[in-house]
Amino acid sequence: MAVLVGMVGALSAFYHDSLDINNPEHRFISAIRLIAKMPTLVAMAYKYSTGQPFMYPQNHLSYAANFMRMMFATPCEEYRPNDVLVRALDRILILHADHEQNASTSTVRLAGSSGANPFACIAAGIATLWGPAHGGANEACLVMLNDIQKIGGVERIGEFIDQVKDKNSGVKLMGFGHRVYKNYDPRAKLMRETCHEVLAELGLHDDPLFALAMKLEKIALEDDYFVSRKLYPNVDFYSGIVQKALGIPTEMFTCIFALARTVGWISQWNEMIADPDQKIGRPRQLFTGYVRRDVKAPAKAGK
Repeated sequence: MAVLVGMVGALSAFYHDSLDINNPEHRFISAIRLIAKMPTLVAMAYKYSTGQPFMYPQNHLSYAANFMRMMFATPCEEYRPNDVLVRALDRILILHADHEQNASTSTVRLAGSSGANPFACIAAGIATLWGPAHGGANEACLVMLNDIQKIGGVERIGEFIDQVKDKNSGVKLMGFGHRVYKNYDPRAKLMRETCHEVLAELGLHDDPLFALAMKLEKIALEDDYFVSRKLYPNVDFYSGIVQKALGIPTEMFTCIFALARTVGWISQWNEMIADPDQKIGRPRQLFTGYVRRDVKAPAKAGK
């Protein structure tokens, strides 16, 4: 994410020909450049972290297939995208593209309202997504699953569920419930189908971690405690499992999120800038501190 924040912001230094935000053509060109370059930047950040050589994009491949090739191909052998896995990644990108006024989208719009260039605005969104409370949900799901696996796996799920129900334990069930979707996250239905397609394609249904996830899902969907509270699996529960199955390391999950969300961010930014009544954002605060405080006069010199 550190690489993405810096590199996306730095793109403004390379493209002076499309920085007039009041010019619709410039806005369109900048949007296309951002959407086109994000897969390359994310893949290169991954390759750099592993010490592998960069793989350049190939124009004949689809958006998702091209990204997977840049992530996982090496110069020493031919890489052939798997259609099932490519479709899975494509769904992840689509389902995460936009999600109304979340923290990062609001940041992009607030930055854009000042007249900042689109590359700077998207970099601001990436920085906000970097925070674990926003962009780290699917990673947190896998951390939870790994923690359960370490204490005994499927055999200890009942004990884990009991801890979740105990308000004093501090243990949380990650990937269930949603701040916006109070009933069922509609994205989760598609991602659940995708999850099973990927596991079947790769023969991973018997993998201990994935078997644990499916068992946890079953218990949570049948337990009155969670059903009554409408704590159904959300998109993050399944997307983390799918990305791990695809071979994407957990530290790259938020980068994939940023790649997907760039489409939504730049669309929101363009919609805002095109509005003739748009003004700089200026959130207000209500002061709730001291009304009056007595301050002692300073002591005179020599006393």
